[in-house]
Amino acid sequence: MDTDLTPQQEAQAQRIYQTLKHAADADLLALARLLAAKPDDQLFGATEFQLRDTVHLLGAKALETALHERKKGGTTAPAASVPIATKRPSSTGGKSRRS
Repeated sequence: MDTDLTPQQEAQAQRIYQTLKHAADADLLALARLLAAKPDDQLFGATEFQLRDTVHLLGAKALETALHERKKGGTTAPAASVPIATKRPSSTGGKSRRS
């Protein structure tokens, strides 16, 4: 999966990678311990599903990390101010008072 990235995208990829590296370390160690503890004839079946569950959790962490990184650095413009309400909304819910 070699993708051509802009310099800005590459910088973002490196930040995501560094964050993931730390987050994934415990999961990778758990996978290694699981695999080391099982004899060859037990690598598939229940062990395979345990491994897949851990890998799916790792993928979910990757998505969360990428989303968090985008939110953190998503804009460089200052936040726009919200106009102040000048009138209170009507209590009629937009319906005419005339019946």
